Formats: sequence, C-alpha cells, structure tokens
Amino acid sequence: MKNISNHITFEEATKSQSAIRAKIDNKPNEIQLANMRITSEKCFEPIREWYGKPLIVSSFFRCKALNTLIKGSKTSQHMEGKAIDVSTNDPIENKKIFEWCKANLKFDQLINEFNYSWIHISYNEDKNRNQVLIKK
Repeated sequence: MKNISNHITFEEATKSQSAIRAKIDNKPNEIQLANMRITSEKCFEPIREWYGKPLIVSSFFRCKALNTLIKGSKTSQHMEGKAIDVSTNDPIENKKIFEWCKANLKFDQLINEFNYSWIHISYNEDKNRNQVLIKK
C-alpha cells in the first residue's frame, strides 16, 4: 500500500496494538482513506514541515470495532480518517506544536490531551469549526 502522505506510511496510520491483540482488521475503506490523505495534507504535513523533526503518530485511523474496543467517542473523527493524534513524547514540545497549529492551520478540532501528552487535530473539509479544546 502506498504512503498516506510524504511522512506517514499506511502501516503507521492504521497500526494499533489493541487491534492486533483483539484480531481486528483496522483497514479504511476508500472514503476513509481519502479523508486520511486530506487530513495528512492539511494538518500533519504542515506541522512536520514546520517542526522539522519526526513526529509520533499515536492514533490515526480507527475502524468502528477498534474505536468501540478502546472506548473512544461514538462520534470520533478517527473512524472517518479525519483526525490524527501526534506527539514528540515531550509535553513542552507538544505545547509548541499546539500553539503553532492554533496560529497557523485551519482545522476542525485542536485538542490538548492530558496536559500536552499528545495533540489531537482533525480536519473536516468545508466544515471546520476551528475548535480549540482541552481534555483533562
């Protein structure tokens, strides 16, 4: 399978230890895959270019079965391929990324998850709400 974008492989966009353990096939359909490519282009790649260093993709696509297993939101944009969670494993650096995203990107939701443990960013073509949220 081709890469999702310049810096994200299909494998890292769909890999989940929870899915592997539960034998869930976490593969997107064509619409979800197209959404993943748009989200990568509009959100992840600009962050990666600005930051200039590799980022950890902790969650991107989640099929419905996986999302249910991990008790994700019933309306999670991860299930549509419209949301990605990224981290540097350093809350200080994650905060810099969060602030840069807030000032420079168009997005649907930008969420500081658990005191900058990771950053959630989503993109919803033509319906971006530019919501900035904190999840404690």
